[in-house]
Amino acid sequence: MKLIDTHCHFTFDELAGDVEQVIARSQQAGVTAWITVGTDSEQNRKALELAGKFENMYAAVGIHPHDAKDVTADTIDQLKELAQNEKVVAIGETGLDFHYNLSPQQDQKRAFAQQLRIAAEFNLPVIIHCREAFNETMDVLGQHGSAVKKVVFHCFGGSAQQAKLVLDKGFYISFTGVVTFKNAERTRQAASIVPLDRLMLETDCPYMSPEPMRKQKINEPALMIHTARFLAELKAMNLSDFAKAVTATTRAFFNLPQVRA
Repeated sequence: MKLIDTHCHFTFDELAGDVEQVIARSQQAGVTAWITVGTDSEQNRKALELAGKFENMYAAVGIHPHDAKDVTADTIDQLKELAQNEKVVAIGETGLDFHYNLSPQQDQKRAFAQQLRIAAEFNLPVIIHCREAFNETMDVLGQHGSAVKKVVFHCFGGSAQQAKLVLDKGFYISFTGVVTFKNAERTRQAASIVPLDRLMLETDCPYMSPEPMRKQKINEPALMIHTARFLAELKAMNLSDFAKAVTATTRAFFNLPQVRA
């Protein structure tokens, strides 16, 4: 069994000093490929640099909605340049976060739309961050994302009804260890309706370790096996068949022919 962690933050301080050991533990656990995700200009540069050091590691580059207020024309030009690197497999994470509102909502929408246009220009998938802004996120995608071929809602925590709306648009949904939490029944209901050809797995590490490892404060890809096992049981499948299906979905979505997973 071999899995792909579609959303890591290896460049964050909690993991950056220990990446080789984290990767070794991940491989031992059966998670053998990774997408490290940028959130601002500095993290994008670091993510791409790190991805270049590991055969089965790739990068996504984007500006998180928290940092949307700082987006300039130079920021967009830098993203366009990075998007042309062969190790970059997606734009993101980008989207809207109306929970913290660390950037004004209009700035978030503007930066989100700009990144959707970059994804369309370079034929890359988009990784969506959406928190307490579901309707607005869908509106921006409708207005500015029609030319984007592939979209995934990462760390999905919405309802089954929202999941259906996402699926009806042809988008994908990715689940973290949150789906294993005791108080996450809504997320489990959503996961139950997502077909395997639209479902992906992630850690969003260093955050949100899954059950039964929640006491491990720093999450890492090796722990994703617990999320995979939980979802396989939810789908009434054996783990091997479930892993094979979601890995195939992931490889197709991110166009990862070189990943040995």
